[in-house]
This record gives sequence, structure tokens and C-alpha cells, in this order.
Amino acid sequence: MKTTVTVVLPVMLVMGLLVGGCSKKNSPESWSLDKSEVSGQLKNFIAAQESQSRALAAKEGITLPPEFETFYKAAEKGDWQTATNSFETLQKRLWNPTNTVEHRGSWWPATMDAYGVFELFPSGGEKYAIAFGNDIIKSIPDGSVYFGGTDPGRFLVTALSESHADGKPFFTLTQNALADGTYLQYLRGMYDGKIYTPSGEDSQRCFQEYLEDAKRRQQNHQLKPGEDVRIDNGRVQVSGQVAVMSINALLTKVIFDKNPDREFYIEESFPLDWMFPYLEPHGLIMKINRQPLTGFSDEMVRGDRDYWTKYIQPMIGDWLNKDTSIEEITAFAEKVFARQDLSGFKGDPHFAQNSDAQKEFSKLRSSIGGLYAWRAQNATDASEKERMNDAADFAFRQAFTLCPYSPEAVFRYVNLLTSQNRGADALLVAETASKMPAMKGRDGDQVRNLVRQLEQFRKAK
Repeated sequence: MKTTVTVVLPVMLVMGLLVGGCSKKNSPESWSLDKSEVSGQLKNFIAAQESQSRALAAKEGITLPPEFETFYKAAEKGDWQTATNSFETLQKRLWNPTNTVEHRGSWWPATMDAYGVFELFPSGGEKYAIAFGNDIIKSIPDGSVYFGGTDPGRFLVTALSESHADGKPFFTLTQNALADGTYLQYLRGMYDGKIYTPSGEDSQRCFQEYLEDAKRRQQNHQLKPGEDVRIDNGRVQVSGQVAVMSINALLTKVIFDKNPDREFYIEESFPLDWMFPYLEPHGLIMKINRQPLTGFSDEMVRGDRDYWTKYIQPMIGDWLNKDTSIEEITAFAEKVFARQDLSGFKGDPHFAQNSDAQKEFSKLRSSIGGLYAWRAQNATDASEKERMNDAADFAFRQAFTLCPYSPEAVFRYVNLLTSQNRGADALLVAETASKMPAMKGRDGDQVRNLVRQLEQFRKAK
């Protein structure tokens, strides 16, 4: 029986940040490309992306739509409002189901990288945007391969690198878009001959591998939450973010295996299961080792803890350490983030009012906490399990303190606490998160439902 596939690719620009809500931001109107601390670098990057986009479109015989010209003219002038508006119009044109696909091609991800400047630098001020990008860049050895996951992890690093197109100082890819053929074309156009990038055959093989696995798991009732797999007259149809990221994971493994002489690093969007045994903390991000690690040394865990403790002190103040209780953390969160009461606050007031920075750095720390939690879940020795749970607990406390309205930080921490039969602590974290003004919409509903579930669970005991 022949198996065919229909994959619904997500077309949203934001994919994988895993945080919700918004708090008070600096006014985007105050940002200016000309007055930016990295003005020259950003202008050169935008010009390079425009040239690259035109060359890719010409090579593929694609006529660029008029919104393309509008976007880059506005971008060159630093008119971020017109640039973002024209980009959104361009996006709607390209991905409207009623439109033909004659304009689509590898020029699109090249232009998306340029748009990232206007998506991330104006909102919230650029201090933490620059720190985010530059501190990741400084931590990665030249010639490495870097997977950027979240929008900041992709776009800030891309824009602030010496030359994205030339892979200097390292090669930047996003794991989120590998299942998109136009993105693979974009990568091949930049990096072929320098590193191995997946071919069309690689992509088809990964699609087929996922389909066969998904079909088997669907028949055995083993699908993952959110994984939509349907079989209709022998046709396997998969859709949704879980399916796409599963295919992306297989393609990241191809890139990893086919570039054995390169070091690899990742800023996680969605956890990719195959990577966990290979990962270790590396500053703000994680390193993907060549061989699975048998465990984390005390020195490694202590180094990661000390790095993050020192890194976030200017943001929130010098008070959070491994002995700080959950009661102290939730009281701080309610005072600073729910009531916006900065009296006695020893951190950076700009950070306390910058939702982008809060979400971005919380996401980074939560990802490393998830790595420790995975190690704890898979530990066979009781003392090792306890040691990794302790490391995960501290990382999640930091992630929650940085952004107590991040659903990822909340749910990951609650999962850890409930696995340790710490129901009261889990409920306190969830209740505190539910009080955040930024916890609205679907995220707010999910957290409030979490509170009810934890309350019912405690009553049942």
C-alpha cells in the first residue's frame, strides 16, 4: 500500500517561543535604526539579505511581489512601522490558500531573516536584545553549527553575526523550518560546499520515516499529545506543530551526522528527543556532544548554576540562590510582576518592564532545566536522580522568577514538583502565575485549569 503525506506547515513567524502573555514594554516608537548601538551592523545585514533575496529569486525565475520592494525601501530608511506592515501584507499574500504559489521560493526565508530586525529590536528596547545575541555569539567557537530555535535565538544571532551568509563566525540554522523545502533551498544556497545541508532526497526520506513511525504509533494508540495523524484510504495525513517538529528533528540529525568535523550548539525551541543524551549546558544555550554523555559532573552542574546566578543578578537583584524558598520567589513575582511594585527592587527596572527580555531569558533557563529534568527521569541511581532533580529545581526557580507568566516555566516546574510529591509547592507556583496580569487568553485559561487540577488532587489525597 503506497503511503502519501500531507503536512500542514505552520506559517506563523513566531514558532517555538513557548511563552505567553505580555507585560509592560518600552514604547517601540522610541527605537531608531539610525540611533541603534548596532546601527551599522544592522544596516549591512539588511542590505545583504536584500541582495541575497534578489539573487535567489532571479535564480529560481521568480518575480518578486510589490510588497517586497516596499519592505526593503522602508527597511533601508529605518521606517520599522512601514517595514513591518508591508512584511505582514507580503506574508498574507504568499500564504493565502486562494493564491497561487508563483512568488514563493528561497528568497522568502532570506527576507524573513531581515524582518527579524524589526520584529525584535524596536519592542522593549534593544539593550537585552543585543546582550542576548552577542552573548550567545561569543560562546560559540568559530566554524561551529548553531541551531537557533526561538525567534530571538534565530533572528538576533543572525543579525548580529559577522556574516550570516558566509557562516561567520559560525553557521546559523533554525531547526523550526527544516521541514520547509524553501528553507532548505535557502540553506543550500548559502552553505553548500561549506557544510552539509539536507538535500531534497534527505527531506523526503525523513518525511517518509516519520510517516511510517507515526502510522505505527497511531495504530498502537501511542501518538504524542497534539500529534494529529489520520489514515484515509491508505493516505497518511499529518498536521500540526508536533508532526512538523518531529520531521525537523530527523533533519537536524541528518545535519549533525553529515558534519562530523563540526561542533554543534542549540538554542532550544521545542525539545528534540534524540538530542537529550548528547546535550550539556553551555552558558545561555546548550552544546550537542558527539557522543552521548553518561552523566553530568558536579563541576559541570556547579558551573552552570554559578553562571546563571551571576548572569541574572543585574536583571533581578542579588537575592536568588539555591537556598531561596519557593515562598520567597512567589512573593517576589507577585510584588514585582503582578503589582509592578519596584520599591526595594535591586535589579534593573528596565528588565522588570520588558516582557520580551523576561520571556527570552526565562525560556533559555527553562530549556536547561528541562535537560536536568530529563536526566533525573532517566537516572537509574537514586542519588543521581536526586542530584539532577535538585539542579532542575534551581533552574526552574530561576526561569519562573525571570518570567512568572511563562507557561513553559510554570508547567515544567509544576511537573517537576508534582513528580516529587510536592503538591503544596506546585499549587503555590500555579496560583502565583494565575495572578499575573499578563496571563490572559488561552495561556491564562490553561494555568487556571492547572490550579483547579492541583486543588482537586490535594483534596483527593
